Amino acid sequence: MKDRLRQQIGSALQACFDNNTLHSGVVPEIQIEVPGNPEHGDFASNLAMAMARAERKAPRQIAEALVAALGSCDFLSNVEVAGPGFINFTLTPACWYEVLDEITDKQDQYGLAEFGRGRKVQVEFVSANPTGPLHIGHGRGAAVGDAVAAILQAAGFDVQREYYVNDAGNQVATLGRSIWMRLRELNGETVQFPEDGYQGGYIRELAAQLHEEEPAAAGYAEPEAVKRCAAFGVSKVLTWIADDLEAFGIKFDNWFSEQSLYDRQMVEIELAKLAKKGLSYEQDGALWLRTTDYGDDKDRVLIKSDGSPTYFASDVAYHMEKFDRGFDKVIDVWGADHHGYVPRMKAVVAGLGHPPEDLEVLLIQMVNLLRDGQPYTMGKRSGNFITLREVVDEVGRDACRFYFLMRRSDSQLDFDLELAKRQSSDNPVYYVQYAHARVCSINRNAAEQSVPLPESQRTDLSGLVLAEELALAKLLARYPDAVAVAAQNCEPHRIVYYLQDLAAQFHSYYNRQRVLVEDAKTTQARLYLVNGIRIVLANALNLLGVDAPERM
Repeated sequence: MKDRLRQQIGSALQACFDNNTLHSGVVPEIQIEVPGNPEHGDFASNLAMAMARAERKAPRQIAEALVAALGSCDFLSNVEVAGPGFINFTLTPACWYEVLDEITDKQDQYGLAEFGRGRKVQVEFVSANPTGPLHIGHGRGAAVGDAVAAILQAAGFDVQREYYVNDAGNQVATLGRSIWMRLRELNGETVQFPEDGYQGGYIRELAAQLHEEEPAAAGYAEPEAVKRCAAFGVSKVLTWIADDLEAFGIKFDNWFSEQSLYDRQMVEIELAKLAKKGLSYEQDGALWLRTTDYGDDKDRVLIKSDGSPTYFASDVAYHMEKFDRGFDKVIDVWGADHHGYVPRMKAVVAGLGHPPEDLEVLLIQMVNLLRDGQPYTMGKRSGNFITLREVVDEVGRDACRFYFLMRRSDSQLDFDLELAKRQSSDNPVYYVQYAHARVCSINRNAAEQSVPLPESQRTDLSGLVLAEELALAKLLARYPDAVAVAAQNCEPHRIVYYLQDLAAQFHSYYNRQRVLVEDAKTTQARLYLVNGIRIVLANALNLLGVDAPERM
């Protein structure tokens, strides 16, 4: 609708230039917005105000000239100049009927866009250290990353989901040492558990499994024992993580090992490229990256004076390798505590000749877990945090994913377990899913009464005369825009907001109006409308990885 209106306005503007009503020849971008107040029409444009300086005229004069040039238009029922020079447009009901035809015709393809034009985008998310089960915070990052990937795919991008396995470094050695200590305890030894060791029942689980599979492991000398325990622990924890993510509805296209960077000498290769470009230098026996040249507050160490690489070195090599793979844009989903890392990574990207915006970092804030409004902090398995699997098992995948996406990812989130399980309108996910199930129930009732469902393009929709029916059709027409804006900003919460608006309007309509009425024409038109709603609800829920149930 916006494109159609934009084309009509553009023709009117050219007509004004042709007949010398307007003289500048300047054609600014034609912005079209939905007014906050429905009484101001369906769409509004500030084009006249944008042209005021070039035309040296009052915006209202320009607006009046444009409206006159529009003349009569078969899809506009009213056009008026408002305020300092806004042009408000009201479309005919037939325009909104066309939207319902489009939805019915496209089905699950409605809302898809092509502005991504197949550009390759990688979304890297979760990437939790393989040293323990996923916790509730990882769950929010998982839901955000997966939804962002799905929305970008819907917008026409070629998307890859990747998990970066941090299987190199001190944390892996610490895991191995922690398992080894518990393994020795199983053999009856009294050991001094290290202060920096990993706590929680899962370490004992791992030790018991290793003891069963390889009883001799406890007797290995320390270097070999720690190495063996670490390898075993990483393998088992990654299996837990993959299982938990699958239960959460998430599958990755690629699992990328940090250790593989060192095995393939990629850290040395990529750092050599930086040196060749003059982006690194040696000082005090260490190798530094010139990140201050690209906006960072200080240069960063890549190789320490003892010759060992920093975590930053492997991160730099990893991100360079991402662009080597041909991705046009890289999106990282990180915990909010990594915000200080963003400028230095963007500096790396800029130094390599890419626009800094080719790397986008989404920061995930904390989740405050509640039970009936009170803080809930006890974890059964970990001892000091709530695992994602505990929450998924208790409230279900759909509720988990929906709640994690209800707010901007960089704002804190309150997640009440009891509310998430409640089957009432107080529960946001239930309220939205029930709207879909309600339409399915209407369809079943229609079948029981031998009322046929309407066919695409052949239904007389003139029976949709109520303001709330047209309002629903208009809201359905805005779904493709909601997807596009969510994709452009990597903000899946916008889809949640849209779903809540659509569900609220539908429930309100349903509570006031019957769909199956005595008049056959009205029944068919209303069935056509509510099934358009059903299709869009299912499409939007699918982007969030949430089911659209037919019964509840």
